[in-house]
Amino acid sequence: MEAAKEFSGFSSQTILFLKELKANNNREWFNEHKQVYQEALLQPFRSLAVMLTPAMYNIDPQFELRPSKMLSRIYRDIRFSPNKDPYKSSMWLNFQQAATHWENFPGYFAELNTEHFTIGMGLFMPKRKIMDYFREEIDYSRDSFKEMAEKALTAGFEVAGETYKRPLPNTLPDFYQPWIQRKSVYVIKTIPLSDERIYSEAIALQLMDDFSQIADLYHFMKEIVKEAQ
Repeated sequence: MEAAKEFSGFSSQTILFLKELKANNNREWFNEHKQVYQEALLQPFRSLAVMLTPAMYNIDPQFELRPSKMLSRIYRDIRFSPNKDPYKSSMWLNFQQAATHWENFPGYFAELNTEHFTIGMGLFMPKRKIMDYFREEIDYSRDSFKEMAEKALTAGFEVAGETYKRPLPNTLPDFYQPWIQRKSVYVIKTIPLSDERIYSEAIALQLMDDFSQIADLYHFMKEIVKEAQ
């Protein structure tokens, strides 16, 4: 396989390709523009993954760091989906421990779509047992968790994840409620496409800094998974 080129940011052609693909989501159009896909979207993502790899290895040497495993596929699995569009109008990369049941492990991601660039980290589809342990550990380690959570919020991340319809009873202060009243929990940051950093290596440097800011929170979640197994 050809070595990844040095990452120098995404381009206006990257965004234009995604928008045009969204408007022309069919095989004929995609095949005619496949080279644009490879040069304007796939290649920059591969380069970004390679550039981030040393920093992410320092966060967790157990991350799956092969670009072919880290990048999403442009082709959609339409077998069981009501949406029969054959292609995704977005691409993302993730850093996660290689595991059979990836859903239960925390991980990092960065996604580019037609609207914005989004980055985040957390537990995206965990079993209820893991979230039960998560809540218990927050209660047990209130001060240390609050310090990690405040660091993420100060870095510009927001708490997200599906919430319960009925709040779970607990005695924790209000600060902790957005973290514990969820079936899944993660932090995300949305960067508008008008942000010039997206179009240079500055976005990679920003990701390195942002991801390091939430590394303690990542390890907190990873330890929860170990305890729940």
